[in-house]
Amino acid sequence: MAVPTATTPPVLPDAPGRPLPDGPDTSAHALTGKRRIAFASFVDENYLPGFLALLRSLALSNPGVCEDFLVLHDGLRPESVARMRALHPRLRLRRVDAGHYDAYVKGDQANYLVRKAYFILDVFRVRDYDTVITLDTDMVVLDDLGDLLRMREGLAAVPQFYFGKYKLNSGLLVIQKEFLSDAFCARIDETGRSGAYELDKHDQGILNALLEGTFIQLDPRYNFVKRRLRGDLPVPEDTAVLHFTGRHKPWQGGENGYAGAEQRWREHDLSDAEFEDAFMALPGARHPDLLIHLGTPYVHRTGDVTAARHIATAHIGKGEYESAVDILSRVRIPVHEAWPHEVLGHALLSVSRYEEARTQLLLAATAPNRAATAYSRLAQIAWIHGEDREAHEHARQGLSVDVTHRASRIWHRRTESAAAGVLPRRPEGSPADQLAHVAFYMEQQGNAGDKVLPESVRLAFGEDTGDRSWHSVHAHRLFDRAALDRVNARRGLVIGGGGLFIPDTAPNGNSGWQWNVPDELLAAIEVPILVHAVGFNAFDGQSYRHRRFRDSLQLLVEQSSFFGLRNHGSIDKVRSMLPARLHDRVRFQPCPTTVTRHLVRGWQDPASREDTILLNAAYDRAGLRFGHDYGHFLAETAKAVRRLGDLAEVKIAAHALDDERIAFDLRREHGISLPVLPLYDYGNDEIRDTYARTRLVIGMRGHAGMIPFGCGTPIISLVSHPKMAYFLADIERPDWGVSVHELHLADRLVERASALLADHAASVADVHDRQRLLWATTEANAADIRVVLGG
Repeated sequence: MAVPTATTPPVLPDAPGRPLPDGPDTSAHALTGKRRIAFASFVDENYLPGFLALLRSLALSNPGVCEDFLVLHDGLRPESVARMRALHPRLRLRRVDAGHYDAYVKGDQANYLVRKAYFILDVFRVRDYDTVITLDTDMVVLDDLGDLLRMREGLAAVPQFYFGKYKLNSGLLVIQKEFLSDAFCARIDETGRSGAYELDKHDQGILNALLEGTFIQLDPRYNFVKRRLRGDLPVPEDTAVLHFTGRHKPWQGGENGYAGAEQRWREHDLSDAEFEDAFMALPGARHPDLLIHLGTPYVHRTGDVTAARHIATAHIGKGEYESAVDILSRVRIPVHEAWPHEVLGHALLSVSRYEEARTQLLLAATAPNRAATAYSRLAQIAWIHGEDREAHEHARQGLSVDVTHRASRIWHRRTESAAAGVLPRRPEGSPADQLAHVAFYMEQQGNAGDKVLPESVRLAFGEDTGDRSWHSVHAHRLFDRAALDRVNARRGLVIGGGGLFIPDTAPNGNSGWQWNVPDELLAAIEVPILVHAVGFNAFDGQSYRHRRFRDSLQLLVEQSSFFGLRNHGSIDKVRSMLPARLHDRVRFQPCPTTVTRHLVRGWQDPASREDTILLNAAYDRAGLRFGHDYGHFLAETAKAVRRLGDLAEVKIAAHALDDERIAFDLRREHGISLPVLPLYDYGNDEIRDTYARTRLVIGMRGHAGMIPFGCGTPIISLVSHPKMAYFLADIERPDWGVSVHELHLADRLVERASALLADHAASVADVHDRQRLLWATTEANAADIRVVLGG
């Protein structure tokens, strides 16, 4: 099909300088529905030693947990704040104005217990979080709190039996969003002013009067009170939270008869150095934020190479490659310590310090246990520089050490042709008639969406997607002088599509995004640059922290003749990083996969469809996608699948090999077996045909929604990434998305699937109607692009 010729103005135009809309929250967590969780304590100077011990105990007993910690206070000294911040990377200080309780709180307001009552009530005024877990400053945490973090409903506390009734102990509360509300605060105020509560325990009295015993009762192990250990009894092994109730606190000298309990507190009365030593000695996984925060001063103090490697690995996982280089550069790595050399090589590779990376990786390759990974990274460096034969040899060496090593096998397969001496097929057309195309070209068994994307972009420019009309430039290879000359010999350069603006896929120090292009070579491109349907792909919890990306982005926009992003969410994100003078240059260009029916020559909608529902789940960056809610997601999906089976046969559509995990987990955890379609092994036509012939797709990957939509198939998006909400907003169908964190996920999925399948013809017609809006924009942009390219 030729480039669209219609000149009808787009139905979804992008107004220059389009402001962020008023009203709905467009932040990443609001779009994904990911739960925001925080711990909270009221802290004053008298109880500061207890709070410091609490922070240490939380990190040592739950090293994989690092949620925000709200510190509510009514005045703290700067040096006290500094001591707290040294122990936790995500403290959020909030000053409490307890004056609004004067009307109903009796007694000495200077008394800590009375002021603590203010805190317990003030925490219900927090609006930043979906779940808040309160901890008293006279507590220490001794065991895993995972069950509390996974709670989704109600208000939970440990019960205490008073005068024939169960009442809550407010030392530890698990408070959900419905209680963190203006309505519940109004009830607190009303009860407080009425005086209809126990005067001797302000916080518990008001809460008990409101809840009337209807709170969720936690096991006593989560608020095990000291008085149960009178007579120097040992602390039970399953105690999760030990609470030093009463007037005598361990840091004030303690109390006779509680030696066992106070010994457990003293285990956490540590200097900063002792605490760092204890944390770094812990076995198993540690949260990267905690590891970096506590481990960095430890490495500066000790020079420990193993610790530096762990911290560097955490930085790499967060996309902080310069920081990874820095921490390992501060220690002396012995020649025989292969693993630190390998991690440093990885970090140097990620900031484009390639020669230094080679040196480190060659040192790592001398050790059998690290050789396969080191050789695969050496193969990557060679491939980035266009040295395919060298890359093939490194990959072969990696496989000779470990024949199962996946990365080595990928590089070995990718460079087979060059190693065999097979020359690239010469283009049939003249360079002057070709467009160069920067994209991520996915090989067989790669992500199905990324395989379809380059061809879809080319279809938006014409029906010939082969070498006669196109010169391929792999985004992840170094764009050097030779590549520049080849591009400048063409009639234009297309960049896209896909989520090329992401910090940790194929990281490099030249641009900070997926195209490995130095600024001076980007500035030297003489032909028109057309950025086409690129997406801003940062997850909820990711960010671009360094100037390198912003500077490269600004230069790209300045150099481009057309700069089109695939959704308005990406447009808003990119504009926020640009000076105002460039905002008008950024415009809306839908992903070509969403208009497949209009692009593929001879497209025919299916005369009939298979009675199937295709389900897709994604597992890359699973922590950012699911947080603490994966078990909830899996259980709700299992419920949904059982009920959806009454509507149609449910099958798994795996875009990548890792996507098959949903099938394994459903079978292992819930006894559900589903057939798997390995779309990663399919060709582009087969992928499109599969999606065109099903009745409904429920997908988590962006292109598990956009490709079937483009083929005319109704979709429901499992939203775990902002880009999915962006797309649904652009087609004005936000109700086609359900957050993976949705409390009643199964009910929502079945409800929406049933509605779409009940009148399937109408649902398909609605997809076609939404698609026409995107096609009109694509047509109008194509007319502008033709002018840029000279007709």
